[in-house]
Amino acid sequence: MFHSKITRRLVTSFLLIVLVSLSLLGILLLNYFRDYTMQQEKNALILNAKIIETSLEDQLYSRDVSGLHTTLQELHEKTDLRVTVIDADGAVLGDTADPNQAMNNHLDREEVQQAMTEPYGFAIRQSETLKENLMYVAVPVYRGGQLIGIIRTSSSLVSMEQSYHTGLRVILSALFFALLAALIIAIWLAHRQVRPIRCLSLDAMEIASGNLHKRLQWQSGDEFDTLVQTINQLTRNLSAKIQESQAEADKMSLILNHTDNAIMLIDERGLIVDTNRQAEEDFQLQGNALHRHSIHVIGSAELSETAQEVCRQGKAQTITLTIRSKTYQVFLAPFYDGPDELVLAVFHDISLLREIHQRQSEFVSNAAHELATPLTSISGFAETLLDDDFKDPEASRHFIGIIYREAQRMNSLMKGLLELARLDSTHGKTKIKRIPVEVNTILHQTAEQLQAKAKSKGQTLIEEPAPIPLYVLAAPELFGQILYNLTENAIKYTPEGGTIHLKSRQVADHLELTVADNGIGIGPADLPRIFDRFYRVDKARARKSGGNGIGLSLVKFLVELFDGTIEVTSQLEKGTTFTLTFPLTTKS
Repeated sequence: MFHSKITRRLVTSFLLIVLVSLSLLGILLLNYFRDYTMQQEKNALILNAKIIETSLEDQLYSRDVSGLHTTLQELHEKTDLRVTVIDADGAVLGDTADPNQAMNNHLDREEVQQAMTEPYGFAIRQSETLKENLMYVAVPVYRGGQLIGIIRTSSSLVSMEQSYHTGLRVILSALFFALLAALIIAIWLAHRQVRPIRCLSLDAMEIASGNLHKRLQWQSGDEFDTLVQTINQLTRNLSAKIQESQAEADKMSLILNHTDNAIMLIDERGLIVDTNRQAEEDFQLQGNALHRHSIHVIGSAELSETAQEVCRQGKAQTITLTIRSKTYQVFLAPFYDGPDELVLAVFHDISLLREIHQRQSEFVSNAAHELATPLTSISGFAETLLDDDFKDPEASRHFIGIIYREAQRMNSLMKGLLELARLDSTHGKTKIKRIPVEVNTILHQTAEQLQAKAKSKGQTLIEEPAPIPLYVLAAPELFGQILYNLTENAIKYTPEGGTIHLKSRQVADHLELTVADNGIGIGPADLPRIFDRFYRVDKARARKSGGNGIGLSLVKFLVELFDGTIEVTSQLEKGTTFTLTFPLTTKS
């Protein structure tokens, strides 16, 4: 019952209020009735003293006190008052308490001293004679303006004190029963007030535990209804805010975890405190990568040092880092998360851009070199012809032949570049019409076209078509150019008496084409770059054979255009094999 603090506070407060109020009321009433009774008793004593003064006037004025004791005794029997007659010097002339015993001088008594200077004297004290508390009133008696004596009346306070104690017991009893009744009422009221609070607390605790769909159900017709409505509205607002925040957090998490850029959060000490999924994959981060310096995580101290500088200056910076053979451009900006000052580091992988830029530079350099070489030959031999004035027909014819071959070489180079540019453009790709192409037919046509060139070098060109017709979706002329370029290259770089093998076969649902030779081969260092434009393994030999470094680039481009793949294997002085794979299709 009293486990609730509110119940204890309500009961204690209620009992304290009742106790204090009833106690004050009892004290005030007791004091009031005591004072009132004392005042009434005092007035009665004063009145009786004056009446006795009148009754004893003759005896006091005549100084005849022989019959005074008798008179006082009669008064005592009739009024039950104690009367004491005192002369102006304080000597007791008579007293109803003990008429036969001589009494001490009363001049030093408080009420006697007060009566000598005031209309009457008053005092309360324990009587030495009666051994009980008495109220004393002394009234002075004057004759001709001169004090001749004092009449003192007194009354016992025993009955008054008994009444006071009886009243005190009654008030204490009333206070006890009032407190008992107050306790019962307080418990009932506390239970009535605490019950809705308990119910609301249980519902509120369920809401606080995460059940934001819970709503308080209580109707009391008082201020609790307002509290219930307020809490329900607060819960709805909180639920909406949490859903909104969760949606934003999910959206941000989705963005961060699915972006192509690695992202890190770094604190002011340079320690990595958080990363996204891309950063974990790019830098192969483990669970112990957090709260460590970048030198221990990615092998570079520059990231943490720059992050510390960004924190100090409050300005964003951009740096370039090379990590595990990749080049990153890192953007670092200050980021405030409550009281913590962090740095947001976004990694942009620019390795491909750098490689493209490098290859573009190489392409321009190679293209300029390829064009400069025949132009130099043409210009030199043309100048020789001008100086010779065609006096030697044989030499002139030889020079003109060289000029023609170099011009044809330049023309072939330009055609190859224009063809690549045309096919690489969006318009060129969309204009290419793809139809089912019978592979064995293209293979046979290519072998026929290049058979004479192979025989001129004493080479053997072997054709091995698939046993059944196979079809791929491609443009016939461009598909034929793939085989033509590969076979022509094989003839160029295979010594006299060598062998070139053309083969087609079905592997699962794909076509596999191979062009193999036993020629000079390609070194391992050159294999990854043979499909780059203008790249040639042996430039001097390639130039002698008429190669321009465009053919294999065009082959790879066309293979990928027709959804195929191309692979090459080679060994120096043993030969090279190109393997092409295309998805098969039906004839119609």
